[in-house]
Amino acid sequence: MQHTPHGASRRLSLNAVGLALLALPFSYAAQAQEVVKIGHIGPTSGAIAHLGKDNELGARMAIDELNAKGVQIGGKPVKLVLLAEDDGGDPKQGTSAAQKLVDNKVNGVVGHLNSGTSIPASKIYSDAGIPQISPSATNPKYTRQGFKTTFRVVADDVHLGGTLGRYAVQQLKGKSIAVIDDRTAYGQGVGDEFEKGVKAAGGKIVGREFTNDKATDFSAILTTLKAKNPDVVFFGGMDAVAGPMLRQMKQLGIKAKMIGGDGICSAQLPKLAAGTMGDAEVYCAEAGGVEGEAKTAMVDFNNRFRAKFNTEVQVYAPYVYDSVNVMVAAMVKAGSADPAKYLPVLAKTEGYKGVTGTISFDNKGDIKNGALTLYTYNGGKRDALAVIR
Repeated sequence: MQHTPHGASRRLSLNAVGLALLALPFSYAAQAQEVVKIGHIGPTSGAIAHLGKDNELGARMAIDELNAKGVQIGGKPVKLVLLAEDDGGDPKQGTSAAQKLVDNKVNGVVGHLNSGTSIPASKIYSDAGIPQISPSATNPKYTRQGFKTTFRVVADDVHLGGTLGRYAVQQLKGKSIAVIDDRTAYGQGVGDEFEKGVKAAGGKIVGREFTNDKATDFSAILTTLKAKNPDVVFFGGMDAVAGPMLRQMKQLGIKAKMIGGDGICSAQLPKLAAGTMGDAEVYCAEAGGVEGEAKTAMVDFNNRFRAKFNTEVQVYAPYVYDSVNVMVAAMVKAGSADPAKYLPVLAKTEGYKGVTGTISFDNKGDIKNGALTLYTYNGGKRDALAVIR
């Protein structure tokens, strides 16, 4: 066995200590970077997966950009991490996905897409004290449950449905108007508000039918409505159902214009209708909208989104993007990512300039002065008609 002189072994151990000391600042720096978890839930499987994936990409884009800028909360650098879950557009799956995020101790949640999943999940987040911002749930009940943790960045169905009801009578000159809804919290809610809007504008509802959000055959309800000869048919539901419904309306010779809420107002609708949509035959409104100088920020967002993901924005990606940014801005302002500490700051959000416009919350967590954008389709593409507040 070779014997190492005492001096040499002492030098070796001193060198080892020196190396360890040199490494210390780096390991401390690594440990000092706190991880902040943002949850996102949307339907990334099922018939409206294209809308859920669009939302998730909006969240990814916001988090990637914030990490690239280098966010500091309470004077310390943080790493933002996205925890994404799929709710399949199903309330039961939505609550179990929500519980999973709570168990994973997320600092905040952006989602869900549908009112039918956002409403039951909101109680889970409220019980856990975790802020939730929905980019697209429009049922009024969502923010009227008395939960301090619940916010949204779009106008609700009272505004959306009522505006569309008046539009159907005053602009589309609808004399006999039929309503179909998919019996979800969103579809039925927006259908009810549309009906009220039609009646308030002096219009006439000639029939009210319903289907479900998984249906593909509408021959029975459309045959019933055809006998009533409507000139406008409102559909409360999502584009995956509206597309086949438009095809079957054509097959049955129903010449009525279709009008609907944000659920049908996607870039995908002409494809889902399999080329049966004529110009200016479908009208819809998206909760949200920008005008004037704010348009530049939205166009820029759409271009960056396309460049990053090689796909077009469907509907709500920019609203998810803004929701993530508003949430993180509240954490930065509060100097903490602890939900209990930044929640009061989030609730006081006022005048935040996002790509979707200016975001301020009222005492229910609803966006103040929420806009709507009215669209029609020409040549298989969405054309904006007007922004209404």
